[in-house]
Amino acid sequence: MTADATTLTAHADTHADAHAAEAHGTGGIGNPVLGMLLFIASEVMFFAGLFAAYFSIRAGYTEIVGGVPTQVWPPTAYAGLLNPFMLVTPDGQLNLILPATIILVLSSVTCQLGVWGIMKDDRRKFLRNFAVTMVLGIVFLLIQLYDYSVLINEGLTMGSTTFGTTYFTMTGFHFAHVFGGVLMLGVVLYRGMAGQFSAKHNDMVEATSLYWHFVDVVWILLFSVLYLL
Repeated sequence: MTADATTLTAHADTHADAHAAEAHGTGGIGNPVLGMLLFIASEVMFFAGLFAAYFSIRAGYTEIVGGVPTQVWPPTAYAGLLNPFMLVTPDGQLNLILPATIILVLSSVTCQLGVWGIMKDDRRKFLRNFAVTMVLGIVFLLIQLYDYSVLINEGLTMGSTTFGTTYFTMTGFHFAHVFGGVLMLGVVLYRGMAGQFSAKHNDMVEATSLYWHFVDVVWILLFSVLYLL
């Protein structure tokens, strides 16, 4: 009886594995990918709330111009600080926000190249591109920290009117998300170098890439709203 039970169990496990592999091969969504999609959905609502608050504050902000309340945005005192096409700030410090944006967009490209690499069992392409993505993410974070120091030296702080509060809140939360993404990339790289991913087992790689693309899209929206509109 024991031998028969063991045989039946082994057969059931083999059947389950074959069924899972078939589902994955026919477009089935693995648990890591599904979990990441649900997490991203919640984060979309979170950032949507931040954007809604920003536009509400922006619509109600006024300054006294010539004795008349006038809608002005950003506040006059900081109007020249957030021009992404200006190479230096009014005090002569470097303005690197546009290069930082280009770097983050490029990191999304290298991340996707890495995903395509592991899907073809090209571990070298996967590891190389994910390593580049991680480095670009770290560079973006360092540039953003530098940008914060420049803005603070120019007089824009979190307490500088509602504009400063909303700016640092929105970009600060995005900074935290990018930092989390860099940590995820590091974990995936470590596991990848240990040989844990292949063309048939790459759900964690795909889930990480989805998150990285998400933080990239959020930054593009932030850049457009805070620096261009």
